[in-house]
Amino acid sequence: MNHSERYVFITEWFDPNASLFRRYELLYYPGDGSVEMHDMKNHRTFLKRTKYEGLHLEDLFIGNKVNIFSRQLVLIDYGDQYTARQLGSRKEKTLALIKPDAVSKAGEIIEMINKAGFTITKLRMALLSRKEASDFLIDHQSRPFLNELIQFITSGPIIAMEILRDDAICEWKRLLGTANSTVARADAPGSIRALFGADGIRNAAHGPDSFACAAREMELFFPSSGVCGPASTAKFTNCTCCVVKPHAISEGLLGKILMAIRDAGFEVSAMQMFSMDRANVEEFYEVYKGVVSEYNEMVTEMYSGPCVAMEIQQTNPTKTFREFCGPADPEIARHLRPGTLRATFGKTKVQNAVHCTDLPEDGLLEVQYFFKILDN
Repeated sequence: MNHSERYVFITEWFDPNASLFRRYELLYYPGDGSVEMHDMKNHRTFLKRTKYEGLHLEDLFIGNKVNIFSRQLVLIDYGDQYTARQLGSRKEKTLALIKPDAVSKAGEIIEMINKAGFTITKLRMALLSRKEASDFLIDHQSRPFLNELIQFITSGPIIAMEILRDDAICEWKRLLGTANSTVARADAPGSIRALFGADGIRNAAHGPDSFACAAREMELFFPSSGVCGPASTAKFTNCTCCVVKPHAISEGLLGKILMAIRDAGFEVSAMQMFSMDRANVEEFYEVYKGVVSEYNEMVTEMYSGPCVAMEIQQTNPTKTFREFCGPADPEIARHLRPGTLRATFGKTKVQNAVHCTDLPEDGLLEVQYFFKILDN
């Protein structure tokens, strides 16, 4: 490995004390995983070259947020031609849509997406109106089965995701398999449609064919212009809140956690990926301030990267979702409650895979915080 090789990015950090954005040049040395930062305005070194475990080559792409010693930096541009050439050429985003027939298999599909080297950069569960469905199916306007398609895609929740990797559009189409699930079972038995689809319409998932098509479809589900995308599926009744923490998202555990929640008999009635800032996390975690000694570390973990919030239907009177998550400390959970989410997926008391509502009467408030306050 060449130890002098380095990648340079221009980054922005929001300084909450001064209420302004500061620009830094971030240097990353893949040879030993060290980082260095320069303050661009004052032309001085901000951070001497230091080993840093928390940053990896796959985190380095324009638009991503990275955490360096608990500062959240947004990568806004390449710092030199070499970096742009080496890292910039092939990363692309595409839309991955899980259709109503396969939402119950979302865990398995997300697991396959992560295993195939994709990063999920946005995610939301939504319900499409007829108008949104026909905008989405604009390329099918002349097809005889258009009405059936619209009826099917609006028949229940969908999960829309923006996924990222090299040659994402082509690679996602390959992972999906042929549009007709029966054909896919013969051609590509390991593909998503072969495994989870029924026929040519109920075929589990969708992916756009071209760059232009991907851009248009992502704009429908994740509008950049501040308008709201399709309506969330949150019910705001009989519910409690679960948040898959950033460390578990970056470790690729979302699919496995969704499968475990489903297999325990709970229903995820709403789900969305959020990138929270420090102020939001402090507001959300207010009840723990001065009560839990790990409060500061809990806050830092929760805004260190994207998290996925869920509304869980708490209809099962025999066991609560809170019990299924287990004790906050995974070590204790493994001894006392081995089958729980934190026993299975947690690492430490702070990185314990999931947050869940601790007090029954707070369930609705926490769900509203994500799906009403943060989501507009």
